[in-house]
Amino acid sequence: MFIPEGILLNGIEVFLLVFVRMTGLFVIAPIFGRRNIPAYLKIGFSFMLALMLVSSLQVDNGLYYSNMLEYILLVLKEFLVGITLGYVSYAIFTAIHLAGQLIDMKVGFGIVNVVDPLSNIQVPITSTFYFIFCMLIFLICNGHHILIRALFYSYDFVPLGKALFDGEVVNNIIRVFGNIFIISFKISGPVVVAILISDVALGIISKTVPQLNVFMVGMPLKIFLGLSVMVLTMPMFISLLEYLIKGMDREMYNFLESMAPK
Repeated sequence: MFIPEGILLNGIEVFLLVFVRMTGLFVIAPIFGRRNIPAYLKIGFSFMLALMLVSSLQVDNGLYYSNMLEYILLVLKEFLVGITLGYVSYAIFTAIHLAGQLIDMKVGFGIVNVVDPLSNIQVPITSTFYFIFCMLIFLICNGHHILIRALFYSYDFVPLGKALFDGEVVNNIIRVFGNIFIISFKISGPVVVAILISDVALGIISKTVPQLNVFMVGMPLKIFLGLSVMVLTMPMFISLLEYLIKGMDREMYNFLESMAPK
């Protein structure tokens, strides 16, 4: 039976810790964490990456544990490191999804939801469009390469079993969570402002011309205006996505520095 060289050099317990950190990232990361990707593929891909990492890098084998409980705590810590990196990378998609929901609420698409077969929940139309478009830009910008590269370099910042989850990590998580709302408001801002102006104009018209049925005119006008603004702002949306994907790389390294042993 062939045993990879990395496992022989570093030990099976080190390989399992590396494998757990890989799995933690791919549970929630964009593209890799999708439900339509089979679990066997995720596990197999994580296993192969763990083999390459253990075999190619000099992994610190100075792990100190006296019983199985302490080793389980090390496993949980490594899984949290991977989950944290996945959370940072998925924050962009969460902001895009929230922006689409805000647009749907103003345009009138909020009452027309579609069923997502992957999550078995109803999702707004604009959110689905933005989400799919964001995934395409993510792949074009090699975002999946950024995830794998950050995971490989994570051991330079956070060695096995040395991660620290202190107040700095919590503050970074809260900051990223707040940035999700800021980014979503910036993306949906032009459409929301345009619909707000149209609502004010329709309100003035309804007061000056009571005979006009503003509701019959307002709904098609909001849809036309919302779609027009979305098309006009699409180049800026693409530029924003490219900036966010590059910022995701920097943010992941910021989290790694905050989790590094002091």
